[in-house]
Amino acid sequence: MLPLAVFGIENNGLNTAVKLLVLLLLVVWFALVYYTYMDARRRIADPMLIGCATAASLFPFVGTIVYMIVRPPEYLDDVRERELEMQAAEARLHQLDYLLCPHCDGEVEKDFLRCPHCLRKLKDACGHCAKPLDPAWKICPYCETEIPGVTPRPRRRRRRAEGTEPTVVES
Repeated sequence: MLPLAVFGIENNGLNTAVKLLVLLLLVVWFALVYYTYMDARRRIADPMLIGCATAASLFPFVGTIVYMIVRPPEYLDDVRERELEMQAAEARLHQLDYLLCPHCDGEVEKDFLRCPHCLRKLKDACGHCAKPLDPAWKICPYCETEIPGVTPRPRRRRRRAEGTEPTVVES
């Protein structure tokens, strides 16, 4: 019985070399399919896209080349790490009381009354102790002075006559 000849090659040595070359190409092809699958899992979050990339790599060699052209440029772990670093940096900035002017984004400190860059007024000063006041405050937390125009005046009640509703009078 004659051995199976590949591509009609009758020479045993040449036939064996061609069979080994075909085997090598098949192993490389399957390795590229596996590589595409593993690389897609590290770069793509959507399982459907991972399946599509793997299916595309089943087209010998061309599918993997196309995947390598259109794949995302960075790993998911790198994206997560960069986002965590940015969050940590933002948290550090908040801890340092790093403030920006709302008008020009210049760097200001929390006790500045005016922005040194654009000269806009940031806060009012307390009339008694001259410390900076937040616009939402009703009294100065440093000297307990009421802020005029912001602090509501206490209401006084009149004595009510029997059988009548209480009336509130603004003073």
